[in-house]
Amino acid sequence: MQKQALPQKQREYDNHPVIDSKRWEAITKRPDDIIISTSYKAGTTWMQTIVANLLYQDGEFPQPVSTMGPWLDMNGPPLEMVAAGLEAQTDRRFIKTHLPLDGFHYHPDVKHIVVGRDGRDVFMSLWNHHSNYTDGMKEGMVDFAKSIGREFPVGIEDIKDFWRMWMARSWFDWESDGFPYWSHLHHVQSWWDYRHLPNMEFVHFADLLADSESEVRRLAAYLEIDLQEDKVPGILERISFGSMKANFDNIMADAKQVWKGGGDAFMNKGTNGRWRDVLCTDDLKLYDAAVAKALTPECAQWLEHGGPV
Repeated sequence: MQKQALPQKQREYDNHPVIDSKRWEAITKRPDDIIISTSYKAGTTWMQTIVANLLYQDGEFPQPVSTMGPWLDMNGPPLEMVAAGLEAQTDRRFIKTHLPLDGFHYHPDVKHIVVGRDGRDVFMSLWNHHSNYTDGMKEGMVDFAKSIGREFPVGIEDIKDFWRMWMARSWFDWESDGFPYWSHLHHVQSWWDYRHLPNMEFVHFADLLADSESEVRRLAAYLEIDLQEDKVPGILERISFGSMKANFDNIMADAKQVWKGGGDAFMNKGTNGRWRDVLCTDDLKLYDAAVAKALTPECAQWLEHGGPV
């Protein structure tokens, strides 16, 4: 598919228990909006919390982070309620998406932040995420899939079975991996192709781990936010893993409805490299093959190692 001068929406990511790209039709983007995009489990909630702390540098949020900056394309919450909540906001807005760029209406005045993470680390976090759904969440996703003649597996007990499924199957016909969700690899490549645009900023999970302060300062400059020096220590404390886990109700108040254990399950480890103790040589060959198929060499290098874009 030929790349356009500017991104164009080309596909619908719908008919899925979790995601529906058509939900973006319910809102009108504002020129100062901030869009945060990852495939999933790559640091989306961390980035939402960082942006919230840049906009409200005293840490006094008017609402929980996930309410202020909702995941608009999540198939589930009443769309009218989510859209009305965004429309009612008078301060600068930030909105979360898990859509690849080919399923998203690009706006040239909106600031986009794309967060990347090594796919093997994403998988380890996704396994924890998928394995800890509440019974109500599992029932809802299974029933939705059945209503469209599909199956959404929720009873997988072996992490290797989940890995092979995630690597070798796809939910959407134009992807080749990611089942039963969507492709982490296709997602990042779709945004990477337009990294030259001035309203695209790429942040890597590993760089956030290595030097949170530098990344926060870089983001503040990109978003044209005046960072108050006396507020920086408080911001860095509130975006730390320990603080986010301890105060997760201020970030995602409804987590207990989605995961057994709520925030404790969602905020699992916050580390990289755990896949080294799980995935064998044959498993990694599957990953290498998927990367070679979906990513350009430059994108693959960044996704694995991070660094400036």
